[in-house]
Amino acid sequence: MRFTKEFLRSLPKVLLHDHLDGGVRPQTVIDLAKEQQYKKLPTTNARELAEWFHRGATRGSLPLFLEGFAHTCGVMQTEDALERVAYEMMEDMKNDGVVYVETRFAPVFHTDKGLHLETIVQAVLRGLERGKKDFGVEYGLILCAMRHMKPLVSQEIAELAVDFRNKGVVGFDLAGEEGGYPPKKHVEAFHYIQRENFNITIHAGEAFGKESIWQAIQWCGAHRIGHATRLVEDMKVKDGSVVSMGTLAQYVLDKRIPLEICLTSNVHTGAVKSVKEHPFGIFFRYRYRVTLNTDDRLMSNITLTDEYHVAAETFHLTLDDLEKLTINAMKSAFIPYKKRIAIIYDVIKPGYATARSKLKR
Repeated sequence: MRFTKEFLRSLPKVLLHDHLDGGVRPQTVIDLAKEQQYKKLPTTNARELAEWFHRGATRGSLPLFLEGFAHTCGVMQTEDALERVAYEMMEDMKNDGVVYVETRFAPVFHTDKGLHLETIVQAVLRGLERGKKDFGVEYGLILCAMRHMKPLVSQEIAELAVDFRNKGVVGFDLAGEEGGYPPKKHVEAFHYIQRENFNITIHAGEAFGKESIWQAIQWCGAHRIGHATRLVEDMKVKDGSVVSMGTLAQYVLDKRIPLEICLTSNVHTGAVKSVKEHPFGIFFRYRYRVTLNTDDRLMSNITLTDEYHVAAETFHLTLDDLEKLTINAMKSAFIPYKKRIAIIYDVIKPGYATARSKLKR
């Protein structure tokens, strides 16, 4: 069945992997640059700037993909700017049919003008909370440590995440370039999060092999994996069918570890050559707990609706399949069990029931 984007936009959706600084509106980047006298933008035309970000992000390399963040982070250096970006993200989610979103960012990238880490997190949470009240979208905030920074910095961000756990922060992440920066270098921060009974997701298996996924899970205790594209390296696949699995692939399947799949982004960073060749099809067919995500909406020029559309067209997904993916995501969210169940049964299932009735007309 072929779905229109209008129909897919109407579906209740859940987004677990979306970077706050990777989804800023182009006009907002321009406005904030003017306010803060930031002079480094390549253009002050919103359409041209959007094209510049997208062009820069589609060069088939994760380090090149990350270059555009210098500008978005460059203008997110005041409390007002951080609050505005967070608030607008919530409006964008509402317009895209997203009912629950977990957005993530690295507070250390927003200290150029002297803001304290606590102040940075508070400003983002104000924007998210205001957005929740105005647009009815539920949210969680994930704080990122960066692979290339010293482990002591990661420890500081881990402690910051726990300090804000009852105020909207729901988890801790490790992001950034993978090659040469293994997760286990930051193991103390992850052990701290584990001792505090808190939530862990880690970028792994995007630009580096299955070993990074193994480290993320077995050394660092990841509850979810961001991307996990290279998990397929632990499988023997013939003619699209899995002949055998290694112990890591079997473990991820058996333990129902959620995979935060980002189809379009993975093509742009060179993690896969094309969406058609993405292992999502294998993961989904063999019952891994996969979810669909945008990663960086500005850089990849996409919405979650776009990602649903690409997945449905490429892998011939049915409405039941899309509902399963959405419920997978909600089950895997870092908010309390009762809230997850409430959103599944009060919002997602009724939303899909309505969608089915529309298709039958």
